[in-house]
Amino acid sequence: MTDPVPTAHLIDCLVDARARTLELVHGLNADQLKGPPLDIVNPLLWEIGHLAWFHEHFALRTLGDRTQRLDAADALYNSSTVPHDIRWDLPLPTLQGTLDYLARVLDAMVNRLNGGAASAEEAYLYLLTTYHEDMHGEAFTYSRQTLGYKAPEFATLAAGPPTDIDAGLLDGDVAVAGGSFSLGAAPGADFVFDNEKWAHPVTVEPFRIGCAPVTNAQFLEFVADDGYRRRALWSDAGWRWREAAEADHPLYWVAQQDGWSERQFDRTIGLLPHRPVIHVNWHEAEAWCNWAGRRLPHEAEWEAAAATEPGAGGFAPRKRRYPWGDAAPGPRHANLDGRVLGTVDVAAHPEGDSAWGCRQMLGNVWEWTATSFAPYPGFAPDIYEDYSAPWFGSRKVLRGGAWATRGRMIANTYRNFFTPERRDIMAGFRSCARD
Repeated sequence: MTDPVPTAHLIDCLVDARARTLELVHGLNADQLKGPPLDIVNPLLWEIGHLAWFHEHFALRTLGDRTQRLDAADALYNSSTVPHDIRWDLPLPTLQGTLDYLARVLDAMVNRLNGGAASAEEAYLYLLTTYHEDMHGEAFTYSRQTLGYKAPEFATLAAGPPTDIDAGLLDGDVAVAGGSFSLGAAPGADFVFDNEKWAHPVTVEPFRIGCAPVTNAQFLEFVADDGYRRRALWSDAGWRWREAAEADHPLYWVAQQDGWSERQFDRTIGLLPHRPVIHVNWHEAEAWCNWAGRRLPHEAEWEAAAATEPGAGGFAPRKRRYPWGDAAPGPRHANLDGRVLGTVDVAAHPEGDSAWGCRQMLGNVWEWTATSFAPYPGFAPDIYEDYSAPWFGSRKVLRGGAWATRGRMIANTYRNFFTPERRDIMAGFRSCARD
């Protein structure tokens, strides 16, 4: 960490994250807050309380505040010790009781900050708990999609959508020079997740990568060509998943007499051809690539295309924090923060292009990579030990963020990770030319 972090900034982040949480649960009835017991969602009422517990456990207690603000909170909300499948049967407080717990914890977080700047420990813990709430906000959003609930209503929507939401298609590849660069995050940022530590030299060969993510129209060609039924296009694991899921199109696509539509929350609209395909899993992305004669990028290739600049010998020494540079994400750069409540066309946001000409490497849809989630050299878990370490080897890396991802936590080095069969998440992909 290079500079002191103003306490006002930490408070603003906390309050903003909490406002988004409240927007995401507003209007849901008791049955919706419980929801059906599924492997891919939590009961939303439990998840709300878990947020308060996480702030209390990892920030307040670590900083010396041992006050118990809800009886039995550890037994109810500790995600490391409370099995997923019993969370529907726990004696949870009512919604109002849960919201009161949230408010008490937030007040304690705000009131204990003194002075104009936070200590390094305070800043790290406050940002950790804020970003944790941001992640759950995205999970709340795709849980509402999974369960077919009404779309949330965000205050950010009042400004209206950007003017280039229907910008059309951006096709073709860009050439990225080969060479060596530092993969991962370098010391000095206000906050870095443990799985981004630390930057280390890697070498990539020259490659060509899509200017933009694969679109609905491009994926529809695969569906129309019986791509889901052609065994040769699928790995053994992918084919087992496809047969078990009985999948023959993306999860939320709906075949109708006049063509394909797509369910978005509780309504169905015509499939928009130039939007990136979303809610597809790693197996589907790999099968499309096999059909198209292409491949998924490796994680290092993705970061090279997003973060490096051309230079002597391939890459310049400097890495960008964001594809467009070091300025914090704004509406002109990327589709983030739920400003649109969905995806935009892949040609939108040209001001967010990387130095190599790749568009939308942050925002719109998460992008599957070919890389299995693994630690970087010298990895050591941070205070939230279960964030990364338990999942190494069982998941695939995604990069770039989606339309519901918060701009304050996403950067070129951020690593997301899910099992390859998950398609409820807001994931799509871009592809590379094969050698």
